[in-house]
Amino acid sequence: MSHKADKWSQKKTAPRGGVIVQGLLSLASGIDRLTKAFGVLAALLVAVACLISALNALSRYAFDVSSNAFLEIQWQMFAGVFLLGSAHVLRLNEHVRVDLIYGGLSARKKLWVDVFGFLAFFFPLCIIMLEMAFPWAWASFVAGERSANAGGLPVWPVKALLPLGFTLLLLQGIAEFIRRVAALRGVIELDVDYKAPDQ
Repeated sequence: MSHKADKWSQKKTAPRGGVIVQGLLSLASGIDRLTKAFGVLAALLVAVACLISALNALSRYAFDVSSNAFLEIQWQMFAGVFLLGSAHVLRLNEHVRVDLIYGGLSARKKLWVDVFGFLAFFFPLCIIMLEMAFPWAWASFVAGERSANAGGLPVWPVKALLPLGFTLLLLQGIAEFIRRVAALRGVIELDVDYKAPDQ
C-alpha cells in the first residue's frame, strides 16, 4: 500500500506466530480507525473555530457586541484540535521531527530506533501525563469548574480533553509499536521513510 495512512502491507507468506500476530495487527487497524475518526473531528473543529472567530470579529466591529464565551470557545477548540488530532498525525507519520541521524539509517535500523523510542520515551511520557491529567480533569468535573471571567464557559470539558488526547496518543503509539515489531519479525512490510508534511 502506497498511501501514507496505509504505510504497511501484509507479506504473502504465512507469518510466524500466526494468530497472535494477526490479532495484534487487527487491533492496530482498529486503533487506526478510532484515531482517524477523532482526526476528522479535529479538522471539523478547525472549521468551526474559524467560523466563530469570524462571527466574533463581526459582532465586535459591526455591532459593538462582545462576549467572553466567544473568546474562550476559540482557545478551547484550539485545544481540541491539538489534543484530538495528535494521534491521527502520528498515524500519518507527519509529526514534527528534528532528524540528525534517523534519515540516514537503513529501514531495519529505523525500526529498531522507533521501538527503542516508544519503549524508552513515548510510552513512559504518555503514562505520566495520564497519571497527572485524569485526577486534574476529574476534580474539575466534580467541582463543575467554570471560567473566572464574566459570562465565561465551563472549564471542565476542555480539561477532560487532556486525558482523552493522551489516551488516543497512547493507543496510536501501541498500534505503531505493534507494526514495527511485526516488520522486524518479517510479518509485514512497513514504510518508515519520513517526508515532511506539505506546508
